[in-house]
Amino acid sequence: MAPRRSWFTRFANGASRATGRPLTFLLALLVVVVWGVTGPLFGFSDTWQLVINTGTTIVTFLMVFLIQNTQNRDAEAMHVKMDELIRAMEGAHNALLDLEELEDKDLDDVRERYRKLAAKARRDVEQGGRDIGCDDVDDGIATPR
Repeated sequence: MAPRRSWFTRFANGASRATGRPLTFLLALLVVVVWGVTGPLFGFSDTWQLVINTGTTIVTFLMVFLIQNTQNRDAEAMHVKMDELIRAMEGAHNALLDLEELEDKDLDDVRERYRKLAAKARRDVEQGGRDIGCDDVDDGIATPR
């Protein structure tokens, strides 16, 4: 049995699917074209301009929250999937689980360790070695197992 999702999750999923379709884009384009064509009819008045400005502002304001919700959910799911791959893979560094929870400085330190590991692997390949295997990563220096 699938877990029950909140009304907002269902709404956000439906809205993101609907707004990402070509037909929705064409509808939005049609609104803009109709607005532009009616300019002379309304004498390019302030009210005529206010209609499109207000409409687009409201839609943009609301879409920011829907897009952020969708990105948060997708990122969370991706983190969980990656954590499971790390956990299940023999030789993987389990210390990388939940890495996104680190402070920026700590995350930068971990990233620097992996930059050094990549540089070492490139040097090994340039010297005729193979770019496979798993070096240990500690104290910022890659050391072979």
